[in-house]
Amino acid sequence: MIIEFRCEREHARRWMSRDTLLIDGRDVPVQIAWTATQEPRPTGLDALFELERLVLHKGKHSGANRLPIIPESTQGRTGTADVIVDFTNGARDPNSSARQYLRPLFNGVSGENAALAAILAGDLPVIDIVNEVDGAVLDRGHPSGEIAAGMSGALETVMARTLTMVAAILSGRPRIVPQLARSTSNGPGRRPAAYVARGLAVSIAKEIYRLCCYAPHWHVGWRFNDGAGVWQTGDLSGPRWNVLGDPGNHFYADPFPVTWQGRTFVFFEDLDHRIGKGIISAIEFNDAGPTGNVVPVLEEPWHLSYPFLIEGGGELWMIPESSTHGDVALYKCVRFPDKWERHATLLSGLELADVTITQHNGLYYLFGAWRDGTGGYSDSLAIYYAEHLLGPWQPHASNPVLIDRASTRPAGNFVTFNGKLWRPVQNCTDGYGAALALAEVIELSPTAFRQIVRHSLKPGPLWPGRKLHTLNRCGRLEVIDGSRVQPKMRAFASRFPSAVPSRQPSPSSAL
Repeated sequence: MIIEFRCEREHARRWMSRDTLLIDGRDVPVQIAWTATQEPRPTGLDALFELERLVLHKGKHSGANRLPIIPESTQGRTGTADVIVDFTNGARDPNSSARQYLRPLFNGVSGENAALAAILAGDLPVIDIVNEVDGAVLDRGHPSGEIAAGMSGALETVMARTLTMVAAILSGRPRIVPQLARSTSNGPGRRPAAYVARGLAVSIAKEIYRLCCYAPHWHVGWRFNDGAGVWQTGDLSGPRWNVLGDPGNHFYADPFPVTWQGRTFVFFEDLDHRIGKGIISAIEFNDAGPTGNVVPVLEEPWHLSYPFLIEGGGELWMIPESSTHGDVALYKCVRFPDKWERHATLLSGLELADVTITQHNGLYYLFGAWRDGTGGYSDSLAIYYAEHLLGPWQPHASNPVLIDRASTRPAGNFVTFNGKLWRPVQNCTDGYGAALALAEVIELSPTAFRQIVRHSLKPGPLWPGRKLHTLNRCGRLEVIDGSRVQPKMRAFASRFPSAVPSRQPSPSSAL
């Protein structure tokens, strides 16, 4: 197979500089057909991208920066293309003999200007990949922009996820095309210069914030609830939420409670701001709340978070997120709660965040937020299935089964009530971890997946703060997490209370 990208020569960008596209582990050749410019770009766009490169990207090129291209006579076309992917907004080449002609659309419009228009209006566009021959939408996704710095970073993110979708289509795997609402602007988009100026101002403000405060600073919320919980009410109402105290220079996130051998513990990510690496810690709960001290239970040379727990075969198992290490590892509890041994590697060679497992119709299903090396971390859902917890694990027929920043990334344990299977998901529309959603799983098999988001939960009067991204329950105990402003002086004061004459919160103070 030979793939041909049709791109405008005067607006060549670095994301186009590839000889291959990775499809199911195979490097498929890519050639470029440079075309004439269909419409001009905003004045000074490349100069603004260069300014962002120097300031926002610390001198590193992004995929949106200009690509110096070779002369027309040696542009590298190797033969007749089997597949054309047309990134322009020009007419389809009537002389093309390609068996497949794909056109990416950004909020329903083709061409880079359409992607830029969405970005300038304040959001990333919904991406459709259309078959030009019959107009059928072959795939659809809405990328997340949590790592997109500035306008150039946003454009790079959009194009990276577009290539993810193209590769999935060309793999021949069946695609699940979701219904996704396109974002709408409340007014005209910013001019590029104003957009970049705002981006630079925000970047400076963030740097000042980081000098004064730990960011982000997550904290765990807990409560005992004898009545209807979050899953039943669809909101955070009920008994008051309490906050698990932390030392200030550590944050706690991703709480998972479990009762084992007659004792209840909450396991969570414990990140030391000073070194920026997480371990897994735990604290015991009795009928009155947390008791005793936080206990470190698992540490590796790499970052750990999201300590998903599952019982099986009379044993307690943990799958902490280790996406930076590129695998999904299963740990066995050999002494509860503080001794765990690595038992097996379930999946390797991939970035899979927040792995969560459920059993359904006789099979185990493993969900995770998948990243193919580019784009955001929270918009692509991959599913694997197995007959046994230890595997072997097989990929779902349509991986990635969903590309949607609002309903992809796992946010806690699956729940079954009233005979229906539900999953909490992170809604990253307004940024990573900004809100929770509760999704009913309508269909799940090795070849099918469909979910419907029924409820959305955001921080507010019942849970003040800036974020909300995990939900779990064990018996009467419900746990969530959130993010707050944590001044570095407050962290210093919590360690050396006599040095700062201010009252400190109790270890499990109420919000």
